[in-house]
Amino acid sequence: MKAKNVLISGITLAVVALLAVAIVSYAPIKAKNSSSKKSYKINFPGFGIWLPPDYEVHGIDVSKHQGKINWESVSEHTSNDIGISFIFMKATEGKTIKDVMFQENWKKASDNNLLRGAYHFFRPHLTADEQFRLFKSAVTLIKEDLPPVLDVEIKGSCPPARLKKNVKRWLEMAEKHYGVTPILYTNYSFYRHYFSGKEFNKYPLWIAHYATDDLNRLTTRWNFWQHNESGRVKGIRGGVDFNVFKGNFNELLKLCKK
Repeated sequence: MKAKNVLISGITLAVVALLAVAIVSYAPIKAKNSSSKKSYKINFPGFGIWLPPDYEVHGIDVSKHQGKINWESVSEHTSNDIGISFIFMKATEGKTIKDVMFQENWKKASDNNLLRGAYHFFRPHLTADEQFRLFKSAVTLIKEDLPPVLDVEIKGSCPPARLKKNVKRWLEMAEKHYGVTPILYTNYSFYRHYFSGKEFNKYPLWIAHYATDDLNRLTTRWNFWQHNESGRVKGIRGGVDFNVFKGNFNELLKLCKK
């Protein structure tokens, strides 16, 4: 009876020892999984959204709402061999408002070899001339900068004919001053109602539309498509607008200032 108790005690000790070894051996796996999950959230190895297939040139647009941006991290972020090829950034609005982050974003994007472009948010109750004067005072383009962009997405009480006349006036002044054909940005509904006419055919078109997985089903007349507002990029806190360019990088360069 005593020998049996000794044997049982020995077996018990052995089992406890084995369990202790198992716990020590497997504990790091849990720690590793936790660490991997934390790293994923910090580094955003993907862009957090579905990207339209069959396009190789992707970009984002930013303003003061993204806060301070780490442009080195933006330039280094890739996923499945896709990186950020171009940046549009807000420069001005109306006749008095300058985006407080523009000058820093403009310089840092260039310092990190990112193709950059500037846009003006158009206020339809103001004249084209006073709005362009503000944009011109804030934005200087150099070789291989993207063309200036006019962002038109509100009409207010402005009659359609006057809206189109003023938009055309801004675009003409921008082309004369910068020596490059400017880009017209708008949403799909605005494009269909106001800018699908022949008088705007010469301008590269940037359309915002999130409710389709293929803008070509609605119109083939576009050069840039803003397809999502919730992308994630290293160096930027929160969501950011994502765009694709219809063409390759060399074709994008052909649009830029010479």
